[in-house]
Amino acid sequence: KFYFALTVTSSFISGLIFVFEWWHFRKYGTSFIEQVSVSHLRPLIGGAENTPPATTSFSAGENETSRQNMPECKVWRNPLNLFRGAEYSRYMWVTGKEPLTYYDMNLSAQDHQNFFTCDTDALRPSDTVMQKAWRERNPQARIKAAYQALELNNDCATAYVLLAEEEATTIVDAEKYFKQALKAGEMIYRKSQNCHSQSPQHEAQLRRDTNVLVYVKRRLAMCARKLGRIREAVKMMRDLMKEFPLLSMLNIHENLLEALLELQAYADVQAVLAKYDDISLPKSAAICYTAALLKARAVSERFSPETASKRGLSTAEINAVEAIHRAVEFNPHVPKYLLEMKSLVLPPEHILKRGDSEAVAYAFFHLQHWKRIEGALNLLHCTWEGTFRMIPYPLEKGHLFYPYPSCTETADRELLPTFHEVSVYPQKELPFFIHFTAGLCSFSAMLALLTHQFPELMVIFAKAVSIISVTGYI
Repeated sequence: KFYFALTVTSSFISGLIFVFEWWHFRKYGTSFIEQVSVSHLRPLIGGAENTPPATTSFSAGENETSRQNMPECKVWRNPLNLFRGAEYSRYMWVTGKEPLTYYDMNLSAQDHQNFFTCDTDALRPSDTVMQKAWRERNPQARIKAAYQALELNNDCATAYVLLAEEEATTIVDAEKYFKQALKAGEMIYRKSQNCHSQSPQHEAQLRRDTNVLVYVKRRLAMCARKLGRIREAVKMMRDLMKEFPLLSMLNIHENLLEALLELQAYADVQAVLAKYDDISLPKSAAICYTAALLKARAVSERFSPETASKRGLSTAEINAVEAIHRAVEFNPHVPKYLLEMKSLVLPPEHILKRGDSEAVAYAFFHLQHWKRIEGALNLLHCTWEGTFRMIPYPLEKGHLFYPYPSCTETADRELLPTFHEVSVYPQKELPFFIHFTAGLCSFSAMLALLTHQFPELMVIFAKAVSIISVTGYI
């Protein structure tokens, strides 16, 4: 009876502990034991009572503005997408793995038709051929059609664009094709400007020729960046943004941010962020994480979690931690790539904002910039998980942004190759202590059941265990 009462009591107590821990985890996003054990590091992980509210402008207004625009799983063109012939194809030749999905390439084909075709293509035979070329699924058929268009018109800019993207096997070759496309595109653009007011068809042709010109100049700037002519690339991007200010939806500023970070021109990076990190403009991982990187840069070199836990965080450190929390809330997949907890793959041609595809694209180009700043990755490692304590139910309620969209996983699986393990959020693992109390409760309940069914046998077993324990002690 004594052993039975003991096991029942033990099972009851461990069951109560398990229920309490589970309730605490569901309500606060962490177990009670874990919360107590890390209380001395609370300033580092967010949610401290003595942490002042965010003083930056996005903390209040951005939340309200974002909530008015509920999240949609809209796919965006990757502003830093690679070249198919010079980069994606070379990867496939070396590894034997297809880096792009059919869904991603189909979206690119739709983009090309929207950017590079219009209703007046029937008036120019070369454009008619290119209109068919953009619809071709076979790469060799597209390249063949581009050469046919050049035979009809040696100044067909879109034909050079296709050859630069798909036939050129090096960035140098791609740049040569784009320079030919630029020469032809500027000539056609000037002609369209002179007659765009004559009819709606001519206006559509001007829009198409503008798209071609902007695309070619942007890709030439990206070629210069890849070939190490970074200052030249920055100048080309700045000129392009001044010449076509209404095309901000193309996110050319993200190309500019990456090039300026490579130059370590942090003051210029801050100036770009001041213009584009605005409440009324859509956010991206590049915007949020670059803002966090600049604030981390001011404190990361001297940052130590042990020292911070003793003296508390300074104002600059609080601002850096809040910026990291803001970035992680926007896209929670990025830190694992920056901290090299997950392996990277080539970024897709399209990304889903706040999704794993955007995280891959950002980390692929920006990991080197985080590594260059001493202590930045250490600060990120110490603080990024604190974001999840402030938003225990991210699908229902956000903190600075609208709730995290639940549709990202499906879209990311369509955009990313099958050999890549897609990151899923939210995906919480139960703390160890909850597993421990659940096991203890189950073990105690099993002992109580065995004691009730086989009392004599369990008494003998208990005495044997006691004798062995005493003998071992002696």
